[in-house]
Amino acid sequence: MSTDTQAPTTVTNIGVAMFTVADQDAALAFYMQKLGWEVRGDSRFGENDEYRWLEVAPPGSTARLALNPPMYGEPGGSAIGVETADLAAEHARLSAVGVADMEPMPTDDTPGAPKLFMLRDPDGNVVTVVQV
Repeated sequence: MSTDTQAPTTVTNIGVAMFTVADQDAALAFYMQKLGWEVRGDSRFGENDEYRWLEVAPPGSTARLALNPPMYGEPGGSAIGVETADLAAEHARLSAVGVADMEPMPTDDTPGAPKLFMLRDPDGNVVTVVQV
């Protein structure tokens, strides 16, 4: 650990997490149609509007997820955690649309571990749904 004296941070929140995706429109359709999220921002920029900043989020969330084309290498390989008060209901909802890859875990015999399940978006990014 460094012993350097630093001024306190002015950062107060993690506002945007970022996933790389192969196709922003396909990713947008997945997050809206399958997960039920909403668009929080969709703007073009650059000299000829060649870039697109696209953000989605669960309704009511203050944090957002940016869906970006890959800047280096391939899309995918990122992960985020989202929270729900009713893991069983969210698992049932996402299973009905074919995107819940696994059953909720751990079982009741693992005290202290949060109940969760995971799914992958079409680009292989992982969304972990955790019960709070």
